[in-house]
Amino acid sequence: MKNFSNVGIQSPEILIPNNQIDFNKWAVVACDQFTSQPEYWEIIEKTIGQSPSTYHLILPEAYLGTEKEQIHSLKINSSMENYLKKKYFRIIDGMIYIERYFNHSLRKGLIAALDLEQYDFTDGAGSLIRATEGTIIDRLPPRIEIRQDALLEIPHILVLIDDPEMTVIEPIATSLNNTELIYDFDLMQDSGHLTGYHIASPNLEDKIIQALNILISAEIQSNKYDVEKNAPPLLFAVGDGNHSLATAKAVWDKIKHEVPENHPARYALVEIVNIHDEGIVFEPIHRLLKGIKKDWFLSLKNNFNDKLDVQKISDFDTLVSAVSNNHTKNQVFGAFDKSNFWLIHIMEPKHSLTVGSIQNCIDNLILNDQINEVDYIHGDDTILDLGTKSGNAGIYLPAMRKDSLFRSVIKDGSLPRKTFSMGEAHQKRFYLECRKIK
Repeated sequence: MKNFSNVGIQSPEILIPNNQIDFNKWAVVACDQFTSQPEYWEIIEKTIGQSPSTYHLILPEAYLGTEKEQIHSLKINSSMENYLKKKYFRIIDGMIYIERYFNHSLRKGLIAALDLEQYDFTDGAGSLIRATEGTIIDRLPPRIEIRQDALLEIPHILVLIDDPEMTVIEPIATSLNNTELIYDFDLMQDSGHLTGYHIASPNLEDKIIQALNILISAEIQSNKYDVEKNAPPLLFAVGDGNHSLATAKAVWDKIKHEVPENHPARYALVEIVNIHDEGIVFEPIHRLLKGIKKDWFLSLKNNFNDKLDVQKISDFDTLVSAVSNNHTKNQVFGAFDKSNFWLIHIMEPKHSLTVGSIQNCIDNLILNDQINEVDYIHGDDTILDLGTKSGNAGIYLPAMRKDSLFRSVIKDGSLPRKTFSMGEAHQKRFYLECRKIK
């Protein structure tokens, strides 16, 4: 392994399943997906059975608050120990270049480890690695409990770089001659295809690091984001897995004064992707209101003090088109239940992003007992299905412009929680690679 402290990454020792393991059963989607669709995880459970799989090494959030939570949690560490003892892994020394195919598109990525000493998830941080959304501290304890005793980490974290000239990751694809192909398989439940290549060449590794160094040069950062040249640079912005990386940071901060400086827990394995990659599409994260009360829609309108223009819409497709093709200066979103669809314009919004305006309103609906709870939903079909069920309502949000992300984080700090998603649920990162953190 090699450390490159100037750009905050490590070229680590990575564990991948040996060739005796069925990769299709081994890799499962991120634990925070399909939280309102337990049937998805039931299919996974039946498909995998007792076969070696990352399913046995993580806790699906769909199980939180159910009898499965404790049962599944208790098996995680023993499964990790068992997999290591049975030598289910082989070691890849160095970064991994990956290609993920889905829906006729391709996303390129780089598996490496980030230095948690250069990461700060607090709002307004000036660190090299920053969060993109506010961290909910109450969500960390159950994650910390799992990680602090775990032998392995299995990441679903996607970290973004802002590389419009495509100098870091994209050139790797043209340098794969004599590079070992370490996996090549279909992901379960129609989630696409994944290939991975070992970056063993020191020359190729050096080119990656050189390109990252250029991205954080004072001149590049100043011109790109309209900041002073002495402003602290932002190289990595967490795209998916904010709370997972925050958990790793919390565990490291807890133990770092008791362990060697370069202890494995100082680093966190992630996939680095370029925000300008054609395979990166920013999708909105819609809101599912559960346990709605009789006057929920009236309460929603009242939260905006009559600064709304509300139009009744005939159907969901028309609503989606209107929200997606808004050319007014107003913020626009959709609301619906089992009986009605509404297109809503917010005049004189108090927040710069639509998601921020509506999230404040939803928080008030919960506080005032107009709804019981809110869930965060990926995908148009899913929010339509769940939002039109009795007792529920849906909030349909527009997508955020991805070229505004880094500037927004630098200028305004963390975005409202669940502002955007990089693709729909089945396109999320799958657990595959592991790394020892003990």
